[in-house]
Amino acid sequence: MTQKLVAGIEPPYYTALFTSVRPEAPEGYAETNTRMQEIVKEIPGFLGYEAARSPGGIGITVAYFRDLESLDAWRLDTEHQAAKAYGREHWYESYSVHIGKVERSYSYERE
Repeated sequence: MTQKLVAGIEPPYYTALFTSVRPEAPEGYAETNTRMQEIVKEIPGFLGYEAARSPGGIGITVAYFRDLESLDAWRLDTEHQAAKAYGREHWYESYSVHIGKVERSYSYERE
């Protein structure tokens, strides 16, 4: 899970909201997840992400991108596509993806 929130991004930017249901720790998931984090961080325009998972298996990941081109670069990455296909077949019971344009953003952090 993400321990630090993504804050201070000047709009507009885009979000990819991924919600899923899967078992707690399916075989091979952690390694693939680590590799996907490495890949997405190399995409110009990637701004960060936040993730959380409930004990019941519901997960939410929000990734932030400067523009649609950077988000599309992530969507079209061949390793990412292969991981998505594998996940549909082996890990996920269900998932949803929502893409949004952020026009207003603010944050708070206690000092």
